[in-house]
Amino acid sequence: MKPSNEGVPPAATAGGAAAVTGPAAPRRGARERLTPPSWLALLFLLPALLLLGFLVVYPIVYSVIRSFFDASGGSFVGFDNYTGVFQGHDDLVAVRNTVVWVVVAPTLVTIIGLFFAVLTERIRWATAFKLVVFMPMAISFLASGVIFRLVYQQDPDQGVANAALVAIHDTFKSGTTYPGAGPRTGGDQLVHEQGGAVVGSGPVSAGQTALLPLVKVKPEYLPKDAKPAAQPPAAKAGQVTGTVWFDFTKGGGGELNKPNAGESGLPGVKVEAVRGGKVVATATTGKDGTFTLKKVSGAVTVRLPKSNFTASYGGAEWLGSTLITPAIIGSYLWVWSGFAMVLIAAGLAAIPRDALEAARVDGATEWQVFRRVTIPLLAPVLMVVLVTLVINVLKVFDLVFIIGGGDPDANVLALEMWTKSFGGGNDPGAGSAIAVLLFLLVLPAMLFNIRRLRQERK
Repeated sequence: MKPSNEGVPPAATAGGAAAVTGPAAPRRGARERLTPPSWLALLFLLPALLLLGFLVVYPIVYSVIRSFFDASGGSFVGFDNYTGVFQGHDDLVAVRNTVVWVVVAPTLVTIIGLFFAVLTERIRWATAFKLVVFMPMAISFLASGVIFRLVYQQDPDQGVANAALVAIHDTFKSGTTYPGAGPRTGGDQLVHEQGGAVVGSGPVSAGQTALLPLVKVKPEYLPKDAKPAAQPPAAKAGQVTGTVWFDFTKGGGGELNKPNAGESGLPGVKVEAVRGGKVVATATTGKDGTFTLKKVSGAVTVRLPKSNFTASYGGAEWLGSTLITPAIIGSYLWVWSGFAMVLIAAGLAAIPRDALEAARVDGATEWQVFRRVTIPLLAPVLMVVLVTLVINVLKVFDLVFIIGGGDPDANVLALEMWTKSFGGGNDPGAGSAIAVLLFLLVLPAMLFNIRRLRQERK
């Protein structure tokens, strides 16, 4: 009889060995999901999308629409608001200053940041240096504007910038001046005014003395080291001596045109001996007002030149119409140089040192290595810094508003947009047109940066 195979699985009959079968594969519909469903992701993104639409998309669309209407918003004016940006003195000044900002500020900040970044690689106290340079970034533009408003004060006793300029000027060109001082008018006087200068009434020969009294000397211009006026010393052969003094006695009294007790000499006054329109000798008065003109022959006229009575050098007019935009750009450099330095320093750290060493081995100088190797390898970083600063400069507002103080010569498009819309212009249509123009100017730079970042990721 043959053994029965009834009840034995077919797979167990081959070769007398039982074939082990695994668990059945799950159905496709029951496969475990590795990612959340799209509707769930959209649900989590919905609050952010709503905020983005409400705070960004809606204002942009509304500004574009509003820019085609007049100040009241009731009449459609087409492109009149856009053409108005380039009409009128104040608007053209704002456009011109914006162009200056875009061209000058990002370029200078990038160059200074590159210089600082290279410098920090060659000094021991690099960390402290970076901290000091980057520190202004922690200060708001409002506070920075207040700081530089004080720095640019005209009075050298208050403004740091003019204090430094006056100190440098006085180092190379010192002198004391008495603005507003001059001779006493009327009567028989020893001196008279001539073209802003003060001259003696008659000629003086060698061996004689000259008295040059002045009045209208303001107390604030009188030096602290001035001594009481003294009689001029006896003149020797070939000399003319004299005294320049403040011919005023406190409390009254005293004899006119003569140095009296209590009257102050005027130190630091330049004195000239003139003959035939030419200066033949010069001298400067001492603390008691006396002077000595040497190597004088014949009759001469004693003259106090006009420079003695002009205001002393008080520094530059930083907040004037000529220098106000460069002055504000200078404060921008102070704030943003640290930002550029940090980014460029990170790029320098990523440069392969083999390329630099290979250039040095080939005989390149440090300047050639920097110009032909370092700069080309840093080009992507420098471009990102430059474009980012261009975007920032187009929106600059705080520094111009605080430092400029409403001066039309310092105006830029961003400030003009605020002025027309909210600062008293009462023309939201014109303000919206400027905002749309700024958006169109910023958009290419933003797209360039986004494209650059994507290329670097790839």
